[in-house]
Amino acid sequence: MTSHPESGLAPVIGLDMGGTKIAAALIGPDGTVLRRHDRPTPARAGADAVLDALAAAVREVDDGAEAIGVAAAGVIDPRTGTVTSATDTIDGWAGTALAAGLHDRTGLPVACDNDVRATAGTELVALPDPNGSLVYVSVGTGVGGAVAVDGRMLHGSAGIAGHLGHLPSPEAVGLPCTCGGSGHLEAIASGPAMTARYERLGGRPARRLQTVAERAATGDATARRAITTGARATGRILGGLANALGPDRVVVGGGVPRIGDLYWTALTDAFRAELMAPLRHLRPVPPRLGADAAVQGAALLVRTAPLRGAAGPLHRSHRSGGPV
Repeated sequence: MTSHPESGLAPVIGLDMGGTKIAAALIGPDGTVLRRHDRPTPARAGADAVLDALAAAVREVDDGAEAIGVAAAGVIDPRTGTVTSATDTIDGWAGTALAAGLHDRTGLPVACDNDVRATAGTELVALPDPNGSLVYVSVGTGVGGAVAVDGRMLHGSAGIAGHLGHLPSPEAVGLPCTCGGSGHLEAIASGPAMTARYERLGGRPARRLQTVAERAATGDATARRAITTGARATGRILGGLANALGPDRVVVGGGVPRIGDLYWTALTDAFRAELMAPLRHLRPVPPRLGADAAVQGAALLVRTAPLRGAAGPLHRSHRSGGPV
């Protein structure tokens, strides 16, 4: 494949790295996925092994790519290309020089960011107004998020901006959070949190949220209460953020919202109840892109985030969304 890095016509590689899987894609300048490759994340083998696996995934899809974008688990500072904080899902991940380590292994320029924020970038560039604003939340095993204001993604100190799961939630008072605090949204609204709440309320044992959702669909009042409480908590947080930030679009992604209408209705009703008059037209919506959203967002980082190891400037979009 012919490469034209000076004109931004070369393909780029997008990497989506989580605690269990690395997804790699070679993405053309028009957004077409040209090659794909998946492999397990060697999460228990340490950071160097993870970087080696990322480099191996790059080699599987590379065909004249000009750069790599990485959407990674953890708190990522795109300015330094470093993992500033992480859970123990990946051994030794906190403190990893992600961009530098991958550049050293591949020779390609590398841009990186948190996986949720990178995914949200695909929503930001799709807004009709180049100065548009966005609130994005991803509800799954945890609760992550991203915020963009006036056309720019916010990163904040150490790259921590957008961690919506750690906002205080009245519904979560007294509940321990994965961050070490308590009373945060994630403690009541994540998939495992809603499942645990169902069991605390006297429900039958349930290994996963889908089981709770299936019981709710058959009329189990305890299951319905656990789901709607978590959904309302998320909706209230999003409504409050909408009042504070004035977004043009509010997106709710992740696996939890896919459990059905009960969740969406409760979240939307709680969201609308919080809105000030100028925002009452807003409704939360699902993401535009499907399974490729994360690798597409990772590839977009090459145009929007700082690059480690670039010999010269790559083509940059006017709607940079770069760090603020």
